[in-house]
Amino acid sequence: MARASSMKSWRISSGRAQLFALAAKSGKNLPPSQPNTLNSKLLTHLGIVQRQGLRNTVISYVGLGIGFVNTTLVLPRLLEPAQLGLTQVLVSLATLGALVSALGFTNTTLRYFPYFRNRETGHSGYLPLLLGVPLGVFGLVALALWLGRPLVLRWYAHDAALLGPHYGAMLALALCILVYNLLESYTKSLFHTSFSSLLTDVLQRLLIVSSAALYGAGYLTFDGFVMAYLGSYAVIALLLLGYLGVIGELHLRPTRAVLQVRPMGELLRFGSFALLGNISGTVLVTIDSLMLGSRSFTDAGIYAIALNISTALAIPFRALYKTAYPLIAEYWKEGATAKMLDFYQRTTRLTTALGAYLALGIGLNLPFIYGLIHKPAFATGTVAVLLLLAGRLTDGITGVNGIIVVTSPRYRYDLLFNVGLSGLIIGLNALLIPRLGLTGAALSNALALASINLARTWFVWRSFGWQPFDRRIFYILGLAAAAGAVAWALPALPNIWLTLLLRGGVLTALYGGGLLLTNWVPEVSAVAQKVRSLMGNK
Repeated sequence: MARASSMKSWRISSGRAQLFALAAKSGKNLPPSQPNTLNSKLLTHLGIVQRQGLRNTVISYVGLGIGFVNTTLVLPRLLEPAQLGLTQVLVSLATLGALVSALGFTNTTLRYFPYFRNRETGHSGYLPLLLGVPLGVFGLVALALWLGRPLVLRWYAHDAALLGPHYGAMLALALCILVYNLLESYTKSLFHTSFSSLLTDVLQRLLIVSSAALYGAGYLTFDGFVMAYLGSYAVIALLLLGYLGVIGELHLRPTRAVLQVRPMGELLRFGSFALLGNISGTVLVTIDSLMLGSRSFTDAGIYAIALNISTALAIPFRALYKTAYPLIAEYWKEGATAKMLDFYQRTTRLTTALGAYLALGIGLNLPFIYGLIHKPAFATGTVAVLLLLAGRLTDGITGVNGIIVVTSPRYRYDLLFNVGLSGLIIGLNALLIPRLGLTGAALSNALALASINLARTWFVWRSFGWQPFDRRIFYILGLAAAAGAVAWALPALPNIWLTLLLRGGVLTALYGGGLLLTNWVPEVSAVAQKVRSLMGNK
């Protein structure tokens, strides 16, 4: 249940983009006789970006392990589904409030900070501007949320007694999320990314799991746990503020010079455009909890665990997309359309093969996963997990279509797809949740993801003449279905660990062996060959 934020995925690729922007801006101010000065600065910044990227990779994998244990094993065992649902609704409400208040200034900072960068002048007073405008807007948003409290509690009438006492804390949480997101974008623009990653991926998760352990041991009441849970957001915001002070970048004195670097209207227009895109991404990960919570916090809590389990399928896709983003952008720059199409097809085969294996591995072993929680109520989310896996698998099978669109000359259409995705998932939730409950929320999510990805795939084919599918995609899916059917037909053993090993081993042997024998995915065969070589050398 990590913080929902569209800034989360910004890593080394954005650092490079800022570096190029800095180069372009700095180059205009340098006389021809000083090219070495610019090159020296660029090499220095590139070294920083590479070091930060390596640290972020290590931190992300450590945080991934902590997050899985935290959200899938520890919290469900210590909290009731309704209690877990309450935390999801509180964080979702606060995230939306913070997002609207930010006015897209997180993205604006990443885009325009190179124009303000000058440590000697305190970056022309950019930090007070970055904090001042969104905090002013937050005052209005918080007032609207407080005045709308009766409406919100009426929307969550079934659990109003649980939500009401924590409504004020939700507003404080929105403030903490807002401040943290703004400071995080500022530190990233300064090429300091690893500390904020450490805070969100590791420290905050440890704070939450520690709070849950104290609650489970009886040292905290549930109200105390909620305050500690929400307080973890305040802790990381204060620590990031302190970090800026330590590195000498906490420039809080306002200056008029900030208004002369770039027109305020330009910043606000860009921020408004970014806000629409950010809202679309945030709606995708928050709206299910908010709409399902109006029916029952218990359903929202069960659905949160189902969503966390299905997220394991998306992890390798995200890792691939981080690499794909700058590469595809470079292909567009070079006009290397043949290379881009080849990359599109190869990555689609790879994500299909990997996604099908992970989806089957998770789906076949859901009894094992839910057995670790020791609360049968959460197992009612089994169908929801299967539907969510289907949606995420479709997202993987359709490949890097979204990255191709957003890096292309027709990038503005990506906003239409994002807005369409938000509207579609809200409409489907409104239609299906009253009829099917948490299964309806999962079905809405899967249908929305499948529909928007098919639409993006069609758009890429219609606009550029590229489509990533060949008959090998269908062969891979057929092989996966056959291997999965054999593994599913195996009898469950008395011990859930033995069942996991049996089904997982048969699935891996049949599916992996089939891919190696047929060479439908050359990248899989290449990895296997490297492993054999390493084993032979030993």
